[in-house]
Amino acid sequence: MEISDIRLIATDMDGTLLNSKHELNDSFVPVFRKIKEQGIVFVAASGRQYYNLLKALDEVKDEVIFAAENGSYVVFRDEEIHVQPIDHEIVRDLIRISKSIPHTFPIICGKKKAYVQNSEPEFISRLELYFERYEIVEDLLKVDDDQFLKFTLCDLTGSEANSYPHYKHLENTLKVKVSGPIWLDISHPLANKGVAMDVLQKKFGVTFDQTMVFGDYFNDVEMLQKGYFSYAMANAHPDIKNIARFAAKSNDENGVVEVLSELLEGRK
Repeated sequence: MEISDIRLIATDMDGTLLNSKHELNDSFVPVFRKIKEQGIVFVAASGRQYYNLLKALDEVKDEVIFAAENGSYVVFRDEEIHVQPIDHEIVRDLIRISKSIPHTFPIICGKKKAYVQNSEPEFISRLELYFERYEIVEDLLKVDDDQFLKFTLCDLTGSEANSYPHYKHLENTLKVKVSGPIWLDISHPLANKGVAMDVLQKKFGVTFDQTMVFGDYFNDVEMLQKGYFSYAMANAHPDIKNIARFAAKSNDENGVVEVLSELLEGRK
């Protein structure tokens, strides 16, 4: 395995490439440019909305492939590479379950925009970190004029302990992921970052050994399994550290960029 043979790099965003303030380090773009000069495909793989990712990586958005909504929507320069929606009726059932869970705010992640039913300021401030386009509607159960990419719960009590147990029984038929301390994502069983990586590896003729990936939480598991050079951040969930083959410094220590810089040094 030679790190100098890397042809595809995929990184999660929050808790990984972005720091704890959800900011991109100034050193990223210069290193990114050098990575692209080497002919390496670069993927931003996130639970975030596509339009939000465009904003987060605005300076290089035309050079990045976006695997948004946990891989259910893969786009390059506004061209759809892969779409894996979830059935509307299934989402409505998930919404009904959410009504019995305290301190949670359901979100329908549509291809056009996100849909929410609550305007509580604390929730909206969290929502706007990850969703650039959203609409507050009277009844989520009546939303119909969009493709649904994902169902998300914002759980201010803590998703792993509070809301996940209510949906755990669906893991045999849906992709149920605790994607952050207050986030739970549910999508089509074939919608995850690993499937997105499969699509891109086939599209560009890239092998497992030529792939480098970075992640920190459970929605990164399948992606971390798609590359030999799999890195868990120092701030990652302990279970993710056990899955990844290598370790990077924390997101607040600019761990991804440090590894990329080392990669560039190795290719000289």
